[in-house]
Amino acid sequence: MTTEKTAPAEPIETTHSTSGSVKRARRRNWLVFARDVIIIVVVAVLVSFLVKTFLVRSFYIPSGSMEETLHVNDRILVDEITPRFGGYSRGDIVVFRDPGGWLVPDTSPQRPPVVEAIEWVLSLVGLAAPDSDDHLVKRIIGLPGDHVVCCNAIGQITVNGVPVDESDYLDLPSAESPASADPFDVVVPDDSLWVLGDNRNRSRDSRYNTDQPGKGFVPLENVVGRAFLITWPFDRFGALDFHHEVFAGVPESGPVEEGGASR
Repeated sequence: MTTEKTAPAEPIETTHSTSGSVKRARRRNWLVFARDVIIIVVVAVLVSFLVKTFLVRSFYIPSGSMEETLHVNDRILVDEITPRFGGYSRGDIVVFRDPGGWLVPDTSPQRPPVVEAIEWVLSLVGLAAPDSDDHLVKRIIGLPGDHVVCCNAIGQITVNGVPVDESDYLDLPSAESPASADPFDVVVPDDSLWVLGDNRNRSRDSRYNTDQPGKGFVPLENVVGRAFLITWPFDRFGALDFHHEVFAGVPESGPVEEGGASR
């Protein structure tokens, strides 16, 4: 009688080994998940940084110099790329770095490094604008070569001899108030702008910085870009009006005098 050979019994998986496999699988899943989250965050920060650097930046409004167009603590988006190709126009609202001496030096105490670090990270994704206090926002009144004068007999500013009616956006004490309480007569030099705030009696703009090295003019290289949208608060969300029609009748300027001039 031939003895039948029996196949070796397969090892029986214990509860302990099954539990270990499940734990290892879960650990691998969490590691994959964590890796994916880190990749997504890094890519999002990188994209946001590139957008902020080359396309759009966010700023908040620290003062009332542009009321009623912009209010204190409004958040705005600034287009950095379009003006590089099409230039700027009279009426554009622009954000620019202090040309020198326009802003009062910041004397507030230094914040803790942790707060600075958090704000820096938030700024990378556009949720904070820590450099807003180092920038100004105003409306362009004069382009390079423009002869800008205040004021004519009825209180209007003239650009290249043409009066402009700014009543649609100016915040003045009364309808009879001139567009500027302080007279001026300037020719804007090459690569510069003459800018004023919409809240004319509460704006430290080109008029009040003629004693600075830049004589009140803003170099184009200092301009970050053109503000185009209010994003916060939500009840003020909307596009900004540049009122280009106000300047529609202004002729092109003549040759620019070297360094500009005050007359």
